This record gives sequence, C-alpha cells and structure tokens, in this order.
Amino acid sequence: MTTNKAKDRKLKTNEKQKSIIDALKMHGAKVYDDLENGQFPKFSIPSRSVSNIVYDKKIRQYILGNSAALRSSRNSSQLRSFTQLMWLAFFANRLTQEKKSSTLRDVYYSSQAFDIEFEDQSESDNIIVDLEAILSKPREDFHIFPEERSSIFGDLNIEYTIPGYEGKTMNLSNHPDGYAIGPSLTTAELLDTSAEIVIAIEKGGLFTRFVEEQVDKKFKSIIINTGGQAPRSTRTLLKRLHDEMGLPVIVLTDGDVYGEHIAMVIKSGSANAAHLRDLTVPDAKWVGVWATDIEKFKLPTIPMTESDIKRCHDLQSDPRYQEGIWKKELDVFLKIKRKAELEAFSKYGLTNITEKYLPQKLELAKSL
Repeated sequence: MTTNKAKDRKLKTNEKQKSIIDALKMHGAKVYDDLENGQFPKFSIPSRSVSNIVYDKKIRQYILGNSAALRSSRNSSQLRSFTQLMWLAFFANRLTQEKKSSTLRDVYYSSQAFDIEFEDQSESDNIIVDLEAILSKPREDFHIFPEERSSIFGDLNIEYTIPGYEGKTMNLSNHPDGYAIGPSLTTAELLDTSAEIVIAIEKGGLFTRFVEEQVDKKFKSIIINTGGQAPRSTRTLLKRLHDEMGLPVIVLTDGDVYGEHIAMVIKSGSANAAHLRDLTVPDAKWVGVWATDIEKFKLPTIPMTESDIKRCHDLQSDPRYQEGIWKKELDVFLKIKRKAELEAFSKYGLTNITEKYLPQKLELAKSL
C-alpha cells in the first residue's frame, strides 16, 4: 500500500511538473504576444559570465547576479541559437507532459528529427543550460538526465514514485554491486534506514571494497560512489539523505587538488551551476585524503603535474578556500608537490583503509 509520505511526494512531484509546464507556457505566450504585436520574439537569459557569478556566504554557494543577456530573433547572429532554444522548450514540455525521460545524448539526436541543427552535443548541452537559467530549474525537473555513473549501497528502504512502479519498495542493500543513481532513485520516497551517516567515495574500486568489508554495517552507513565529480542526480540524493533523513555526509577523495574540489562541489556547488539551488550539502565534511595525510601515513605518491599546481593556485583565489582545512591542505599540496590515490593505503594491506584509516577519520569528522 502506498504510504502517506509517498502520496505527499507524488503530490509534490505533480506540483513540480505543473510549475515547469506553466513556466514553459508563460514563455511561449510571450513569443506569441511579440508576434501579434509585430515584434521580433526574444528571450531574456540570466548571464552566466564570470563577472555575474558571485559567492553568497549566507547560503554558502555560488549564485548568479542580476545581469541578463537578450537573445532576439531580430539579430541574425542569434537566430540559430534562438531557434534551438525554442525547440528545446517545446521538447522539454513534451517530455514533462508525457512523463518521459531523455538523456543529454538523446536530446542531441532528437533535434535532428525536427531539422534542428547542433554542431555537436556540447552545443546542445549549452542550450539546455540556457533553458535551466531561464526557468531557474534544473534539467532533471524537465526530465533530461545525464548518463548514470554513480551508485549507492546500504540499509535504506525506498518507495518508487515513477509511473509503472508506484508503491513498489526496495532495500538498497539487496544488491552487492549497489544500485545506479538515476531518476527513479532520486525521486523515490526515502522511507527508513538504520544508517547514521553517509559516506561518499570518489572511486568505484573503493566503493566495491567498502561493500565487501561491510562498511555499511560496521559504521552504520550508506555508501555512495560519486564516480569522480558527483553528477547532479547524486548531489540531489546526498542533499535529500541529509535534509530528509538527518544523516551527516562525509566525503572521501583521492589526495589531490581535484579530490579536494570534488568535496567542495558536494558541499557548496559549482560556478557552472550557479543558476540552480538545492544541489548542495553545506554541512558536508571532507575527511580526506588530505595532503597532510600523505605525510602522516607515509603513502606512496605521484608527483603533481603543472596542471595540478595551476589548479591549486586557481583555487587559492576562490573565496571558499580562504580558511580552515580547505586553505591549509591547498598550502600543503603546493609545499610537497605530491599527490596520492585512495588505493595507496593498499601498501599496508587491502583492508587497511577500512580497518584503520576510516575509523580515525569518522571520529575526527565529529570535531570538524
């Protein structure tokens, strides 16, 4: 039987769907109004230029400022992108109305059936971001998703809300390879869990190791493989686990500047998604692998590349890296100019990372 919570989520999903359709209709009506008034149709798109992206300390994430760009069918140089945007709005409305999902790649190929030309997928992806900015809604709300590459494992009971599976329940510890984090999972009702913490891991190999070593049981945790930089569906689920289930989120990454940034994106988002909300877990904690851990645990290392060093310097100018562990570890990376992978702990045995390193870090996380 469908739970009251699932009914509430279904209601919210329907309300979200209606708000997307209403927003698309509103912008469509403006196009008709312009035509009826003898004017060239146009869109006002919030500017995503660097100068219009600012860090909001209050909500602890990047947001867009007030600047906007006008895309008009009157401008011959903008006519192509205007047409692409018009078609995408039509396609998004169709997906939402029919409750069907599409991938970023699908959108690129679907456009060809309507004689809409994109040079490549990156161009169509960019138009999708334009529509997100106009609607102030993530593409997932109008049923466009990236390819799945993240997974989850642990004692978490969910109830599906997608058509055809409504009311069906699943425990996410039933499959040792974990479950792919896709639309059905991110929209499911989160029923109950015995877990007390969420551990997000950058690497798929370590995710498998953690499942094998029953980290979920030993540390009462839900384990998530972010597959590198966490996709937005994964960040959405992390936020829901934190906000709805009250679970602290900790992040384990490789000991390099890119791993540090993976943790920061989970915590406070990215400049590329400054036009969106609800993708961050501001209280998430990055527990390693830190630069200081490389020295402390005498891990096997790899020399940092010029690109690594440049990235460190770039992040030093980011307001999020101006204090605390974030600044300290960047400084140490630049000092030692070495990096280490999570797998480096295997030098001390395959289970060293779960039996020694992880318990220390979980204890330390309580004081961060």
